[in-house]
Amino acid sequence: MTAFKSLSAAMVKGFLRDRLTLFFVFVFPLMFLVVFGLLFRDSGAEKTKVAVVGDGPVVSALAESGALELEKHDDFEAARRKVDDGDLPAVIVARGGAVELTFAAGDQTQAQTVLGVVSGTVDKVNLAATGVVPAFSFKAQPVEDASLKPIQYLTPGILSWAVSISGVFGAALTLVSWRKKQVLRRIRLAPVGPTVVLSSRILVSIGTAVAQGVVFVAVALTPLFGLELTGSWWLALPLLVLGTTAFFAIGMLVGAFCKTEEAASGAANIVIMPMAFLSGTFFPLEKAPGWLQAVSNAFPLRHMNDGMLDVLVRGKGVEALLLPSAVLIAFTLVVGFIAARVFRWED
Repeated sequence: MTAFKSLSAAMVKGFLRDRLTLFFVFVFPLMFLVVFGLLFRDSGAEKTKVAVVGDGPVVSALAESGALELEKHDDFEAARRKVDDGDLPAVIVARGGAVELTFAAGDQTQAQTVLGVVSGTVDKVNLAATGVVPAFSFKAQPVEDASLKPIQYLTPGILSWAVSISGVFGAALTLVSWRKKQVLRRIRLAPVGPTVVLSSRILVSIGTAVAQGVVFVAVALTPLFGLELTGSWWLALPLLVLGTTAFFAIGMLVGAFCKTEEAASGAANIVIMPMAFLSGTFFPLEKAPGWLQAVSNAFPLRHMNDGMLDVLVRGKGVEALLLPSAVLIAFTLVVGFIAARVFRWED
């Protein structure tokens, strides 16, 4: 027990003294959270802007509805040029009792949205002008759906990615460095068993993952980003532990084959970067092709992402941990067994 504490303390001190490691474990992934969080902070809140020439009840109704952002113009030709140049999707001309809509056909989705809003508004104004009581009533009300603000999606995904970076790179580079410096050879001959050394290193990795979680969530919770946690946020802790052990096992496998730190770093990047993009770290996979979604299910990062998303921001309970935990444990056992079989104490 004394050897375990001493080794763990020494590894923590060595980790804290390594500025480059601290940068890549905390600052590097946090930069992605800040950049993407700022870029997509107002995503979905912007309105479609259209040009308006003239005035009247239809234009007033459009302004009151708030469905479109109206940009006033006195000259139709100037407004038309903006549509032709792609700066605006449409121009509305209201003269007397006539309303004319000229829209760009390049973006069919946006064109149909503008067309539907203007057409519906004109119908509503016409009906009001007749004074006839409508034969059918219509009622609309908003509800809370399962869609997420960008920061709600980005925080769990980038946090999981940061844990994977720390686990894989930490294990791979440590093993290669220790092998080159003959540290592993001395450990093998020392009275301290390999299990104690490995447990100490995993404990440091788990502590690092928890620290990453605290830092990431603290930054995302600031008013600048506006992350909203659910009551079951604490269920992310088991995922941090299991994710760390799974990626640590992958790092052990990488470190077993590589002879230099450069080779280990390159191999770890080959593993981590494609996995990050194919696991939905930076963007949702719901609209991805079916084959891509099937491939992503083979990666532990995909399941860790899903689990973190469910418990941190979707408010799901313990049942959301079952599948991610099972996958992460299976990866730890299988990959850890393979890494142990191919492990080399010396070059």
